[in-house]
Amino acid sequence: MRKTMTAVGLVTSALAVGVMLAGPAAATTGRSEFTVALPEGKPRTTFWVENVGAWTSNMTGKSVVYWQVLDDHVKFTSFKITTRIEERLGENTEDHVVTSKTCDLTQMVNEQVRWLRDDPSNTCVAPSTTYDGELHWSSDATVVYDLVGDGKGPITQELQGSPLIHG
Repeated sequence: MRKTMTAVGLVTSALAVGVMLAGPAAATTGRSEFTVALPEGKPRTTFWVENVGAWTSNMTGKSVVYWQVLDDHVKFTSFKITTRIEERLGENTEDHVVTSKTCDLTQMVNEQVRWLRDDPSNTCVAPSTTYDGELHWSSDATVVYDLVGDGKGPITQELQGSPLIHG
C-alpha cells in the first residue's frame, strides 16, 4: 500500500511539473474601453479590447474585441484593429514593433449589435516571434474606424497594451 501511494505521489508530481513546463511562463493583459460618438446625436457604441501578451519559447500577442450598441445601430465604412508584438531594451525605453497583423472586423461589427464572447472571429493575433528574456515585451493594438456619413474620415484609437514581460 505504501509503495502504491509513493508511486501515485511521484506520478502526480511528475505530471504537475510537466503541466507547469508546458504552460505559458508568463501572460499579461491590458484592457481598454472606448465609446464611438456617433454623428447628429445618434446612439453610441462601446468597445472593449483586451491585449494579451504571453510567452513560452515564443512571444505571442493577441487582441480580443468586444462591443455593444447602446441604442440604434450606425454602420462603419471600416473598422480595423492592428495587433503588435513589441520589444524594448529597458522598462523606460522606446518600443520597437517586431511583428504585427491588421484584422478587418468591419463586416462583423456592422452585422452584430453586440459581441461579448471570445471567438476567433473577434480576435486578432500577431505572428509569434522568438522570445528573448533580456528584452522587455508587450502586446499592443490600435483601432482605426470610419463611420458611414459622419464626414470625419478615419479615426485612430490607441489602446492600452499589455504590461511588460521580462526575464
